[in-house]
Amino acid sequence: MGEQALITDIQGYSIHDGPGIRTNVFFKGCPLHCKWCSNPETINSHAEIGFHARLCKACGKCMQACTHGAIIPGADVYRIDREKCKSCGDCVDACMYDALVRYGDAMTPEEVFEKVIRDKMFYDGSGGGVTVSGGEPLLHADFVRELFLQCKEAGVSTCIETCGCVSAEAFQKVLDVTDLFLFDLKIIDAEQHRAWTGVSSELILRNAKTIAESGAQILFRQPLIPGVNANDENVRATAEFIKSLKRDDIGLQIMPFHRLGGAKYKALAQEYAMGEIEVMPDGEVDAVCDAYRALGVDCSVSR
Repeated sequence: MGEQALITDIQGYSIHDGPGIRTNVFFKGCPLHCKWCSNPETINSHAEIGFHARLCKACGKCMQACTHGAIIPGADVYRIDREKCKSCGDCVDACMYDALVRYGDAMTPEEVFEKVIRDKMFYDGSGGGVTVSGGEPLLHADFVRELFLQCKEAGVSTCIETCGCVSAEAFQKVLDVTDLFLFDLKIIDAEQHRAWTGVSSELILRNAKTIAESGAQILFRQPLIPGVNANDENVRATAEFIKSLKRDDIGLQIMPFHRLGGAKYKALAQEYAMGEIEVMPDGEVDAVCDAYRALGVDCSVSR
């Protein structure tokens, strides 16, 4: 059996994370803390319990099941005492209304493969396959390699969604078993990147250059965030970086900001920093895409 990693979800029939119909495996743990992240449950590297108050019927089953005294009694209160909670999941198992959820289950590559291979007929019919995401899957490069070796043996296409903020060695471990890298270029300027994600862009850009020079298939992706990176300065800097790689086959896909992750922040009792940011109208998104094209970058929009 291979090493274990915490997996928050295995999502079938995904059509936005690589070609064809894919199964997306979400890993827990990320070196970035992007303020707009739509998957906050994948940021921390440890298991967490989320509470969806709108589903709670205050039946008390969770409180009876918790042996750590971490459930706060009463109606209209946040159910979990984070200081006492061990994220064991007993309360989740006891909840009959799906108001409680455990983010992060320890799995081996073999266990993940057993689940993703069930959708092989969809991969074969659509040119799809398996995508690993997160969080940052390359924090578990050995796990990803082991999973992808099994996928390759079964004739299943492989894809990695990465923020790029990992060691060069992590990329080297998976290069020969990965068909496509979906590589985020959020903000080019190092200090602006640090202000919005918690880390500089320097390592990310260095890894992007190395992967491009290796000849690997890459599609750069950029979450388009109003007031953050949807500006002329970042568009020009991103275009210049992509063109500096001197590979005409590498394009950019922009992903318009949305607030779909807001409920997860509430479930984790976390503040959502982007709650007041307006979603960009389609026309403004298309204008950014056109600006990239005018600068010589093959650009598309993921909607």
